[in-house]
Amino acid sequence: MSENNEKKVHGIVAEYESVDSLLNACRRVRDAGYKKTDAYTPFPVHGIDKALGIKPTVLPWIVLGCGLTGTITALVMQIWMNSIDYPYIISGKPYISLPAFMPVAFELTVLFSSFGAFFGMWALNGLPRFSNPLFTDPRFDRVTDDRFFLYVDASDDKYDETSVREIYEQTGGEHIKTVIDDDSSDKIPKPIFMAWGLVIAASVIPLLIVLKMRVTNSESPRFHIFYDMDFSPAKDAQQGSTLFADGRAMRPDVPGTVARGESNYDLDFMTGVQMEKLSAVDPPRAERLVRLTAGPIGPQDGTVGVTEEKEEDSAATTEPKATDTTPWLTKNPLGTSEQVLRQGQKYFGIYCSVCHGMNGGGNGLVNRRARKILSPTWIPPSSLHQDSLYSDQYPDGKLFSTISNGIRKMPGYAGQIQAKDRWAIVAYVRALQASRNASVESIPEAKRPEILEKLEIVDQQLKEQAEAEQAAQDAAKATAADSK
Repeated sequence: MSENNEKKVHGIVAEYESVDSLLNACRRVRDAGYKKTDAYTPFPVHGIDKALGIKPTVLPWIVLGCGLTGTITALVMQIWMNSIDYPYIISGKPYISLPAFMPVAFELTVLFSSFGAFFGMWALNGLPRFSNPLFTDPRFDRVTDDRFFLYVDASDDKYDETSVREIYEQTGGEHIKTVIDDDSSDKIPKPIFMAWGLVIAASVIPLLIVLKMRVTNSESPRFHIFYDMDFSPAKDAQQGSTLFADGRAMRPDVPGTVARGESNYDLDFMTGVQMEKLSAVDPPRAERLVRLTAGPIGPQDGTVGVTEEKEEDSAATTEPKATDTTPWLTKNPLGTSEQVLRQGQKYFGIYCSVCHGMNGGGNGLVNRRARKILSPTWIPPSSLHQDSLYSDQYPDGKLFSTISNGIRKMPGYAGQIQAKDRWAIVAYVRALQASRNASVESIPEAKRPEILEKLEIVDQQLKEQAEAEQAAQDAAKATAADSK
């Protein structure tokens, strides 16, 4: 007894032989007003929470709070990145597109909720614990076999050892024993602290290496732990290749391939070329077009197919290298109805505006970003309003073929945009070109004041934007000069 008095008393525990006697004892302890209690069983016992008077855990609320934090973090992060720090239109979606933000928001919600559930459970259970005073009783080992134990903690406000013993005895409790400190230390072992310290120190090393690499230059290649496809012989759009006989890296469709929904159109519609005239002028090219249905016309055209990558002025490179004798379609098969123009505006905004700009002036978001960071390899896209791209020099069929098969750095979009939608883009480009040279008299009188007011606002915005871009470029050049 003297040894027990010298050690801290943690509570009192009793052993039971059956589930019924344990549940009866739990109810008696609960009714006596004890709240800091626990029951240990070799298998789950239905109703034991209610018998002990255990209230629902707050863990679901912790998980809910962490999940909401993850959702808000994801939305704020994407809004900042896509709408504020680097405004960028992707596939025609607005800067703040909640449906597009949902996948990342979902992932962070699940991630934060998982962390909340895992670490919240540890915190609520007081884990990790390196010492449990119940383990001082050798009989407690039978809790994983065929015995049931009920424990009342000494820190309970109503704790009275004599009263608890009486309840245990009246409900059939056996081997009633006071739980005292064991001889082991309840402190976290020092080797664990040392291991944690080493792990934290080691985790800082890669971070320091990354930070150093971001602010320094090196003549050595990057160090790759996982090579993945970093060193695969990948080719860019419109590049040449010695691997194939035709010298092209981009592989055409299998001969005879017809895209779904395109089989109802004739070859003129699919290629932008008058096939009867081409057969008379150049039978081999006509035969090849028949085989490939919508394949490139060939490098001899000077505007479609494999071209050498030269960093020349975009306006200069739009001129063909040789006389173009291709009998292009001069009239858009779809016409210029309002429905066609709206469809063309839609797909122009999705696929073309990122480089050419919404007004076709060649100053889209990608071009503005490249100029802002002074990219040395960037070739500005062509302005669709230059004279060489108007219908009298650049027929509608030729513009359709360029959209389909690409030109220089621009890849072909035949695999992404259906033929009728490519013709709609052609119609919308012609409408943009016509609007650039439209006179005030061509506007209905009822709408002239509204249109003129909007034009003044747009002109002012473009002027402010140009001044801001020029200031940014001057600042970047000054910074570069100072660093040198």
